[in-house]
Order: sequence, then C-alpha cells, then structure tokens
Amino acid sequence: MALFNSIFKASIKKDSNYNLLSVDNYKEAISKKTVQLVDVRTPGEFRAGHISGAVNIDFFDRANFRSRFEKFDKEKPLYIYCRSGNRSQKAANIIKDLGFKEIYDLAGGIMRW
Repeated sequence: MALFNSIFKASIKKDSNYNLLSVDNYKEAISKKTVQLVDVRTPGEFRAGHISGAVNIDFFDRANFRSRFEKFDKEKPLYIYCRSGNRSQKAANIIKDLGFKEIYDLAGGIMRW
C-alpha cells in the first residue's frame, strides 16, 4: 500500500514528452492558468461529469480523434485524462506522434480525482 501511495503522490516522468502526475500535482498545474485540457472518455462519460474547462475528444472516435487535436497548440503543455488512466496513456502515444512537446496525464484518471 505504501508503494502504491508513493507512486500516486509524486509526479512520475515517463519520458521527455509524457508526464504522469498525481491528483494533487495535476490539480495544481491546471489551476494556475488557462491550459489545454482534454477528456478522452466517451461523450456519455463526459456528460456524467468532467473536470471544469475540459474539452471532450473521444478516444474511440477513430475517424476524428487525431484531427481534433490539430486545433491545439503543439508547443504548449497538453493535459489529458480518462476514467482510470488506461485510455489517456494510449492517447498520449498518439498525441506524442502528432508532435506535442509536453503531455501531462492524470494518474488513475478521473476515478482518483
């Protein structure tokens, strides 16, 4: 349990483009200024509740997923999340390939929020 708690309390850097943040670090980061915040869950999940200011881009909408990110600035940090962290981690790999320089993911997803 202590190991689990330490993992989710600290900011964990995965690689040069992708950062997994604890709930506290994520909240702090998105509260400081206007950020690019994306919820990659389905529209139904998004309607059921989301983080204020988030834009919904459904990970499963393969026809539009990549193109929807073209509206975002690739040079500015991009914050993403999903339900548990699985989809957002997969989404981060796609987003990184689109040329985004800084991607921040919510550890444990909105379930931990």
